[in-house]
Amino acid sequence: PKGKKAKGKKVAPAPAVVKKQEAKKVVNPLFEKRPKNFGIGQDIQPKRDLTRFVKWPRYIRLQRQRAILYKRLKVPPAINQFTQALDRQTATQLLKLAHKYRPETKQEKKQRLLARAEKKAAGKGDVPTKRPPVLRAGVNTVTTLVENKKAQLVVIAHDVDPIELVVFLPALCRKMGVPYCIIKGKARLGRLVHRKTCTTVAFTQVNSEDKGALAKLVEAIRTNYNDRYDEVSSSLTQNTLGYVEPLVRTG
Repeated sequence: PKGKKAKGKKVAPAPAVVKKQEAKKVVNPLFEKRPKNFGIGQDIQPKRDLTRFVKWPRYIRLQRQRAILYKRLKVPPAINQFTQALDRQTATQLLKLAHKYRPETKQEKKQRLLARAEKKAAGKGDVPTKRPPVLRAGVNTVTTLVENKKAQLVVIAHDVDPIELVVFLPALCRKMGVPYCIIKGKARLGRLVHRKTCTTVAFTQVNSEDKGALAKLVEAIRTNYNDRYDEVSSSLTQNTLGYVEPLVRTG
């Protein structure tokens, strides 16, 4: 019949959601909220990391650029061999032995000559003393000793700048049959001879009680450097590309 509507099932009303009463934050009226405005000409800007915009000193720029060049370019074998320094244990033994043969300082020499002059003035006679065995330092001095085969062991610093000063020494030592090694830090060698830095030092003579220790060092060093010269001096470095270069090649 007309006028009658179909009756559907009554849907149960949704349960009333009990609202949680949020605890009101107690605001202290003594402290007024003052939000900062970092717009132009407003509040002072926060401190940012401006490392990228720093004008670094020239020596820092040079050493960073040099490090990147060594990575980007294939370093020739003669220069690359200076990256293979002596291991820590052997280097410690070597420096310990070298410390015994440090040359005298200017002050020590002055005191020695003064004491000798006082003896002579007192009429005790001037007895010449034998020169004690000491380290010989400097590129020119060490080169002459190697050429004359008077050096028993040559120690070269790995971070000489410019490297051309000592790049020929390993080849010369090998040709003349003189054991050589490369050690980290020209400043460490400098401390042995009372200087700030030193490119190379050489042992010419040692006392009889230290001959055994020197012989052991020479044997280990000759195995690692002189005998492996062809292997070490024929390896080029693998250059690593920067961030942009792979993108340019693929793009």
